[in-house]
Amino acid sequence: MRFLVVTNAPTLKEDNYYKAYAPYVREMDIWSDYVEDFKIISPTKYNQPLLTTPFKKQPIVDSIPSLNFSSILSAFISFILTPVIIFKLFRGMLWADHIHLRCPGNIGLLGCFVQLFFPKKTKTAKYAGNWDPNAKQPLSYKLQKWILSNTNLTKNIQVLVYGDWVNQTKNIKPFFTATYRSSEIETVPNRAYNKTLKFVFIGSLVVGKRPLLAIKIIEQLKIKGYNISLELFGDGVLKEKLIQYVLDKNLSDTIIIYGNQPKEAIKKALKVAHFSILPSKSEGWPKAIAEAMFFGCIPVVTKISCVPYMLDYGKRGVLIPSELESATNKLIKAIKNKAQLKLQSKAALKWSQHYTLDLFENEIAKLLKH
Repeated sequence: MRFLVVTNAPTLKEDNYYKAYAPYVREMDIWSDYVEDFKIISPTKYNQPLLTTPFKKQPIVDSIPSLNFSSILSAFISFILTPVIIFKLFRGMLWADHIHLRCPGNIGLLGCFVQLFFPKKTKTAKYAGNWDPNAKQPLSYKLQKWILSNTNLTKNIQVLVYGDWVNQTKNIKPFFTATYRSSEIETVPNRAYNKTLKFVFIGSLVVGKRPLLAIKIIEQLKIKGYNISLELFGDGVLKEKLIQYVLDKNLSDTIIIYGNQPKEAIKKALKVAHFSILPSKSEGWPKAIAEAMFFGCIPVVTKISCVPYMLDYGKRGVLIPSELESATNKLIKAIKNKAQLKLQSKAALKWSQHYTLDLFENEIAKLLKH
C-alpha cells in the first residue's frame, strides 16, 4: 500500500534522517508499520525549537512551503505559493492508495479541497483539534469540518475526531490517542487525600495551556491554608516568566518548574500525584490528562472540547471554570469530599487503562484494511 500523509507539521532532515514532533512521529510510526510505501507532503522548515525524534520507517518527503496569513505580505506570498502546493497535493494523491489528512491547518484545508477530486481513493482524516460543533473557531477550521463531514462532497473517508458528538454524519468516528501499553498497567497504591496534596502540570508553557492560571490556583489554595505542592513538566516561551512569578511570590517551597523531562520521570510523578491540572483554552484530546488518569491521578481541567466526555462530566475528574476565584472554589469543594476523590481516581484509572497503545494499533490496522 502507498500511504500518503498531508500535514502542516514540519518534517525536518537532520543527520540524513527525517524527524518531526515526537508525539506525532510515535503515532505515524504505528500507521507506517502497516504500509509498504510511506510519503509525507509537508513543510520542511521550522524556525522555533521543537522536540523531535526520527521516524522509524523513513518516509519519502515532498517539501512544500508553509502558509502564513498573519500579515498582508505573508498572505500575498502564501497566495502566490498556493498553486505549487495544490499541484504537489494532486500529484501525491494520484500516487497514493490511501490518503491521510492531518487537520486542522492551512495545508489540511488545501488537502480537504484536493481530495474531493479523488472520490474512489480510500481516505482517513485525523482531526486533532476541537470537534465540538458549538465551539468558537476560525472560519478555516469550520470549513474543514464542514467538508470532511459532508458525505455528498467527501467520499470514502473515515474522519477520526476526539469525543462522541450528537448528530454526526456516518463517516465521523470517535477516536482517541494513547501512550501506554497493556503491559504497563500496574497496581497503583491508594492515595491519601488528608496529607500533602500533590499536583502536576504537564504541557507546553504557552498561553494556550494557561500554566500561570494553574500556578495561581495553587497559590490561592496555599493562602487558604491547604498543604499543597505543584510540579510543572514542560517547556515554552512562558518558562522564564513563570519562574520569576514563583520567586516573586515566595512559592519556591511549593512550586517547582522542571522543564521537559523524559517519559519515565513523568510516569514516576504521575504515580504519586493526586491531581493533574491543565486549565487550557483549547484542546483536542489532552494526552497529558489521559496519561495522568492511567495511574489514577485525578484530572483538573477546564470544560472544553471532548474533556467533559473524557471525565464523564465530572465522575472521573474535576471540571473547572477559567476564572481564578471560581476555579479555586470549585477545586476546594472537590478536595473536601475525600470519598468522592477516591471514586474519581478509580474511575479515571479504569477508563484510561482501556485506551492502550495495543488497542490504538488494532484500531489503526482496521482503518487501513477498510
